[in-house]
Amino acid sequence: MEGIPNIITFQKRHDELELEIQKPDFYNDQRRAGRIAKEHQKLNDLIQTFGVLEEAEKALTENKAIANDSKEDPELKEIALEEIPELEAKLEALKQTVLVAMIPPDQANNKNTIIEIRGGAGGDEASLFAGDLFRMYSRYADIKGWKIEPMSTSLSESGGYKEVSFLVSGDEVYKTLKFESGVHRVQRIPTTETNGRIHTSTATVAVLPEAEDVDIQIDNSDLEITACRASGPGGQGVNTTDSAVQIIHKPTGMMVNCADERSQLKNKAKALKVLQSRLLQLKEDEEKEKYAAHRKDQIGTGDRSERIRTYNFPQSRLTDHRIGLTLHSLPQVLEGELNEVTAALEIADQEAKIKALLEEGLN
Repeated sequence: MEGIPNIITFQKRHDELELEIQKPDFYNDQRRAGRIAKEHQKLNDLIQTFGVLEEAEKALTENKAIANDSKEDPELKEIALEEIPELEAKLEALKQTVLVAMIPPDQANNKNTIIEIRGGAGGDEASLFAGDLFRMYSRYADIKGWKIEPMSTSLSESGGYKEVSFLVSGDEVYKTLKFESGVHRVQRIPTTETNGRIHTSTATVAVLPEAEDVDIQIDNSDLEITACRASGPGGQGVNTTDSAVQIIHKPTGMMVNCADERSQLKNKAKALKVLQSRLLQLKEDEEKEKYAAHRKDQIGTGDRSERIRTYNFPQSRLTDHRIGLTLHSLPQVLEGELNEVTAALEIADQEAKIKALLEEGLN
């Protein structure tokens, strides 16, 4: 069918999974069974929709033939002509549905997510902006009905955050938030500025799918774990014991600190969870780089060194530089109304993936 990759590849995969599901020991591994069953259902829906698409294309071809047949009954020709626009619209909608269903699934989409925010260039103002971003994502999580669990915080003297990390749990969290990774830039007049000059500061955001033990296995001999006294403002109880934990992953040099809990064991567990998620992200990034070294997605690489968004306070403007989106509703966005932004990014990603699918499937 014109404009659609060959369905045979998907039918073969569907048949393979069908045989897998019929095996007596299929449900022995519940996690694997759930993943396969979900993929099988997705392929089943695709094949059924493709069948409806073929029927619609056949009906359109027949109507055009009737409309162009000079020997056909005039009344029948008129009916055929009237139906053509509706059939064409139906055909295009079905094509889009099929193309979306053909996009390879991202297995991480349904995972819970660890977000790490760090103040960047700009001193105290960068730390305050990091706090604004933390509040924005927290409000957005409330709106979406997600749960937030703090993982690690490092407060700045200004009242913002040098860095803060937290776990977001809920439905399709990673799918919705994965494009938030990158450098976020703020332009505003700091409260300490006496001459009314606009300052530019940055904060980095990393969005990591929560790793499970089966995703990443860490050799204990690769870890250097140190317990130390937590530090922070206010002389809180958390600071009076050696409860803070620092973990260094020797092969990569990754370092994770966690001091939010009074219990050293809890801090260690949280630090390991963050480390696993970082290592999973590293592994997935390497796989994606091998697969798509020749192509840069429309929404960018998602690398933290890439400036992705500007928050301009004087103009009440938010601009996402990857897709050219500009909104003049900055106060509402900072209150957690991010749906318009995340939806636009998902659509851009979908369009880029469909383009890649067509380039590969039609060549």
